[in-house]
Amino acid sequence: MTARDIAFAVSVAIIWGFAFIATEFALQSFSAPQLTALRFILAALPVLFIRRPDVSWGVLIALGSFLFIGQFMMLFFAYKVGMPPGLASVATHTQALFTIILAAVVMAEVPGPRRVFGIVIAFAGLALVAASVDGGGELTYLGLALTLLGALSWSVGNVILKRLGRVDMLALIIWLSVVPPLPALMLSVALGDTPGLADALAAASWKSWLSVLYLGLISTTVAYAVWGRLLNIYPAAQVTPFALFAPCAGVIGSYLVFGETFGPLRATGVVLIFIGVAVTVIGRRGAMRS
Repeated sequence: MTARDIAFAVSVAIIWGFAFIATEFALQSFSAPQLTALRFILAALPVLFIRRPDVSWGVLIALGSFLFIGQFMMLFFAYKVGMPPGLASVATHTQALFTIILAAVVMAEVPGPRRVFGIVIAFAGLALVAASVDGGGELTYLGLALTLLGALSWSVGNVILKRLGRVDMLALIIWLSVVPPLPALMLSVALGDTPGLADALAAASWKSWLSVLYLGLISTTVAYAVWGRLLNIYPAAQVTPFALFAPCAGVIGSYLVFGETFGPLRATGVVLIFIGVAVTVIGRRGAMRS
């Protein structure tokens, strides 16, 4: 990879890491379903100018449901019930582990000893993180469970995406963004979110507004455009490891902005998760897109 493209790859990962910080600010003014709808309404705006990729509507809906609705709705709800941003950025990337496990079950892609070792290390880290729940409310079992469910949903989407073969990632992401808004808004109404979306928009702080714009336009549309270009130029095994900068940025950003710190037990768990994910991702052939 050229130095410029390495800089692009690192920049995209950092953008995704800071998205966990932006999410915390956005959720100060919006409910989880409202934020999901707003993020993808913004991300879907270029659909007026981008041709739909050669993918059926059924596949688009399935992918949009798992990659976007399942992943982000669960994550946003997790924030509401007890999941700090820095830890969320690490726990979400367990999707790499779930993807390997699902690919082994669904596609008979049996992982080698190195990947199995990485999975074991990461799940040991998850166990330590779970053991660090102290009832203080910053991290709850429900928040951790919802975050992992979001990661699992992401991994299901990864497997569907892998079976598609090579597609225009930017066009795909934009058209997938059409899927979440309506179900998210329907869920918001069903849950009786108060205030409603219109009132929430009117009362939202400038930090929440900027965060929603960041999530919808920068973290989704712009970042995936750059990431998709890199994947079209280079093998996935060269590009994918750069995604590991995302949880690093998330942890550092949350510490600087919110003062989030980890006790010894949780810190050990986070390190083990990161090492386990890194072992499974770095050097993988045909690695999943982040």
